[in-house]
Amino acid sequence: MKTITEGYRDPARVKQVASAIRELSHSFDEIKIIHLCGTHEYSIVKHGLRTLLPENVKLIAGPGCPVCVTPAGHIDIAVELALSDIEILTFGDMFKVPGSKQSLADAKTNGGCVEIVYGLTDAISIAQSNPEREFTFFAIGFETTSCTTAAEVYANRIPENLSLLVSHRLMPPITEVVLGMGNLPFLGLICPGHVSTIIGAKPWGIFPEAYQMPTVVAGFEPLDILTAVKTILEQALNGKAELVNEYKRVVRYNGNTKAKELIKKVFKKTDGHWRGIGIVPSSAHVLREEFKEHDATERYKLNLGIEEDIKPGCRCHHMIIGRSVPTECPMFLKGCTPSSPYGTCMVSSEGTCSVWAKHGGDIDVTA
Repeated sequence: MKTITEGYRDPARVKQVASAIRELSHSFDEIKIIHLCGTHEYSIVKHGLRTLLPENVKLIAGPGCPVCVTPAGHIDIAVELALSDIEILTFGDMFKVPGSKQSLADAKTNGGCVEIVYGLTDAISIAQSNPEREFTFFAIGFETTSCTTAAEVYANRIPENLSLLVSHRLMPPITEVVLGMGNLPFLGLICPGHVSTIIGAKPWGIFPEAYQMPTVVAGFEPLDILTAVKTILEQALNGKAELVNEYKRVVRYNGNTKAKELIKKVFKKTDGHWRGIGIVPSSAHVLREEFKEHDATERYKLNLGIEEDIKPGCRCHHMIIGRSVPTECPMFLKGCTPSSPYGTCMVSSEGTCSVWAKHGGDIDVTA
């Protein structure tokens, strides 16, 4: 008996949906569909899904990598703390992400204190086991990880010798910014499955309503993604723009109510700086006043400045908004490689450049 996951990889079902997409595509000149998740791009490239699509159907990667959009100024603060004998605890994907001058890897090479952890729970355990030392957890990620930060803070589990450098970002606001760029005409939107498990399908309803854009919340298996493409083409062909939750086996319409309540109790929304994009209104989380004692910027009197985000010659900012693909960057696999990343999109396993470099996603999706 096949598992649910195996069913969504069934070659016969995948080919059937791909065939339906090819038939639908005859009614269009060009179709650009943007997705918002690094795991979607990984699945698309790993399973060779673009090779199953007709040439006029383009799947475009958007701002779906949290590491890629973390501002250089936040990394600079983490580096400053690490070089001041305050140990930085953070995810492995953040280790090599460049700040304006150094990465945390550079800081460690220069004597800084940096340790990779799986999450805030690990950071708490390390801090509790070393009460004589000071630690800061670099909290990054979208709604999927901000709820885990909120849960630990609200449970009053943060020890006195651990502070939080919060760099959480929110997906719906940045999606509005990207779709509002008039020179990037997308026909449809595939919403991130992981984020949607927390916020639900409901917040994505603004895009079919306000932008008249077919919108699908999708899972990560080949059949999930191809079904989303097929649904978008069917809606466009029939002059419809509706929200469809293809990922009902995991995502509820209203999301995870408890997780959302914890996020609201611990954080408040504020304008946030997105790397390569700029300030996006109401797109970031900061700790509420009653939890400011845990804020590293408050504890150490630090200023979250806006430093140089994109290095000369790098096109990560174009990748983040779906304007370019990695092979259009002159540094791709030359001055920028997975072992020696120059731009942020080459660092994380969810970064578009990293995915293409490791799995051969060298298919032109924008031409």
